[in-house]
This record gives sequence, C-alpha cells and structure tokens, in this order.
Amino acid sequence: MVILSLVGIFACSFSAAQAVGPLAVHSANPRYFDDGTGKAVYLTGSHTWNNMKDSGQTDPPPAFDFDGYLDFMQKYNFNFIRLWTWELAKYEYKTTIYSEPSPWLRTGTGTALDGKPKFDLEKLNQDYFDRLRKRIIAARDRGIYVSVMLFEGHGLHASLAPWCWDGHPFNVNNNVNGINGDPDGDGRGLESQTMQIPAITKLQEAYVRKTIDTVNDLDNVLYEIGNEIGNYSTEWQYHIINYIHDYEKGKPKQHPVGMTFQFARVAENRGKNSTLFNSPAEWMSPNHDDGYRDNPPAADGSKIILSDTDHLWGIGGNQAWVWKSFCRGLHPIFMDPYAKAKEDKDEDGVWTDHLTGATTLDPQWDPIRKNMGYTLAYANRMNLALATPRNDLASTKYCLANPGTEYLVYLPDGGEVTVDLSAASGTLAVEWLNPDTGETTPAETATGGDKQAFTAPFDGDAVLYIASGK
Repeated sequence: MVILSLVGIFACSFSAAQAVGPLAVHSANPRYFDDGTGKAVYLTGSHTWNNMKDSGQTDPPPAFDFDGYLDFMQKYNFNFIRLWTWELAKYEYKTTIYSEPSPWLRTGTGTALDGKPKFDLEKLNQDYFDRLRKRIIAARDRGIYVSVMLFEGHGLHASLAPWCWDGHPFNVNNNVNGINGDPDGDGRGLESQTMQIPAITKLQEAYVRKTIDTVNDLDNVLYEIGNEIGNYSTEWQYHIINYIHDYEKGKPKQHPVGMTFQFARVAENRGKNSTLFNSPAEWMSPNHDDGYRDNPPAADGSKIILSDTDHLWGIGGNQAWVWKSFCRGLHPIFMDPYAKAKEDKDEDGVWTDHLTGATTLDPQWDPIRKNMGYTLAYANRMNLALATPRNDLASTKYCLANPGTEYLVYLPDGGEVTVDLSAASGTLAVEWLNPDTGETTPAETATGGDKQAFTAPFDGDAVLYIASGK
C-alpha cells in the first residue's frame, strides 16, 4: 500500500506563477470563475481583519506583516484573500482599536474627536492607494486572488458608542467639508450607507473610482461592496455594484463584484440571502440560513458563492464544513483569528478583543486551514469546468462529479459509501484522503457501469476520489 501526503504534493506543486485573469463567471459552469483560459477557478483561503489597514490597541497601531501573511497563505495552499478595510479610525468592541491609514487625508484645520487633524474629504490619500496596489501585486505574484473590500458596516451598527461613530470621517465633527452622515443624530451614522445623502454618495463614488483607477490593470482583483452592512443598505449596495460595472466598462479590464451578508446587530435590520441572489453582483457570501453551516445547498450557478465563516459563525467552522461546501459547488473561505488571541462573543454574536497585537498563529483552526488547501489541490487536479454537485450519485449525498470521468465524494462519518458509477466504463483509479492527516492512499481499482460500495481504510471522516484515465 502506497501512502502519500497531500501536504507534500501541494507544497511541491504550488508555484510562484502569477494569478491570471481578470476573472469572469465561467460560461460553461457558472459556479466558478474563468481566468480567461477556460479553466474553472476555485477560490479558498483565510482572511483577517488587519491585512490592509493596520489595526490594534495602540496609537499608532502595529504594522501588519503582509509578506509573512503571504507566506502563511502559501504554506496552506490558499489562493484567495478578502482584503479588509475599516471606515472608523477609532472604534471600540470592549477595547479601543485604532486603524490607519484612511483613504482620505487628515490635513484639515481643526481637531477631530480623536484629537487628530480633521479629514478633508475632497483629498484622497495616495499612500492608502499605493499600499492597496502594492499588496495586490504581491499577492498576484504568489498566485493569490484578492477581493478589495470597499466599505465596512459592522463597526457602525455593532461597535460600542460613542466610538461607533465618533471615529468616522463622515462625522460632522471630524471633517472640514461640513459632511454629516448622521442626520438623525442617533450616533450611528447608518445613513452614510444609504442613498439618503447625495453629497456622501458623491464622495463614495470618487473613492470607488480612485480604487478602480489604482488596480484596474491587475488580473487578480475582485471587489466586495462592504462587510456586514444591514438591509437598510440594499439600494445603496446595488447602486455601488452597478457603478463599478459602469465605470469599468470604459476601462481595459472588468472584474467581478460581490455582495455579502447584510448582518446587523438589530435583528430587524438583518438581510436575507435572497437579497444577495437578486443583486447585480457576480458573487455573494450567504448567512447561515438554508443550511450553509451543516448541510449546504448545492450551488445552482445563479451566483458564485464564497461561503464565509465570518457570516456563518463569526469565528467557527470545521473541516467537515469545508468538504461539504466544496462538494456542493461552493468556495469556502475562513475568517481567521490568525494570531493566537482572546475572542469573546457576547449575546448579540459580536466578537471582541480580536486585535491584540499577538503574532503566534493559533493552531486551533489548523484543521480548517489544512482542508481548504486540500480542496484546492483536488480542484486543480479535476476538470472543474465539467464538475457539478451530484447528491444523487453518492449515498452520503456529498459528491462533486463529472459523471463517467471523475467523482469526489465526502464521507462525514467515514465508513462505507455507495457511489453510482453507471455513467462510467472501464477501469477507474480510486484514492482515499484522510482529512485529519493529509495522507492519500491508493485503493483497488473500480469498474464502471453500476453502483459500487467503498469502505474507508481509516477511522473518521474521509474523502474518496474516483477517476478514469488518471
């Protein structure tokens, strides 16, 4: 019996080739992207809060080691980053957090509420955009795609008063332009992420244009409108999606745009997955409704689905979720605490104390990290353009298959699975992966033409790969 390590296989095969594109929805299999070559692209990877703007409990916050972060990404065989932004320069989740740089210069006369110079919202901060471009290029050169988060909403509706709004550039006390993003005076400024204030929409559009101008020539770019902005933002998010599409029509390249779960601390302000499916975006990230945690619905191609633990648990998930998502045609991505730090979740599901400046990788989440990398290794082996979720072909109901050619089956409880190989003919190679160890074990060949039972050669959950001509 020959046992191989999938970790070793992808460590050797993961090249320094640039990520190519720009990505577009794959015409033959719209569950995935096309990189311009006809290849179906599967995305998976970890993201963490301060991978674009430095954030932490000191002022100024500690610098984020982006090169070290890319090393981490390659170590685990990832090819996707959700590149975070924070609109608030100072905010509080039971601890005060500072974040910089801002897209707008702080060169105005007078003092903002945090004691620093006021923002001049007519002057964009070139250093911010230079950093954005540099980090996307660095990721591209490691074969990694980057989703540029344009706006952030969780801090407004869920962080603690008064710094849920007192640290925002659109607070009338913080800018020299007379911009007031909180006309109802409730101290949250949610109106700034609606269409209610045309002067703010105009500023946001200028920022979006500058972002696009900065990175349009890069192939490894996607856009995300904003992180967890409640259902009050739907019209505004749709507007920004369409604005990006329209503006990029006049540019050399067009990139996919995503809309993600509209979480809000107040339950009535939380959005629904249907709003994301109905949006003009190419991709989306759902909430945990409809079984996306434990029994994900199969992707039907109406949207590319990046299933993000950030919107399912906050911080959470397990290796079973990774494989279930992969077999159902989804792209699993992980909200990674990255550093070993304390995370507390209050009764409203709000995570706190996530930016302590710690630098030790928390090993608790290694099973998720490793198995996302394993799925990418298989995605790169398979002809993903022809692979679809086929619950009917495996007794476990988790099967990604091109019937007749290849079958990737997940066994959540291990043991035995029956696979319908009726569409196949001749001899088929059989391989088992142990998700706990990353070891792959070739098994006796199978013969197509009928249903066949397979038994995992180890305890625990298991992955079965059956292929012809491999």
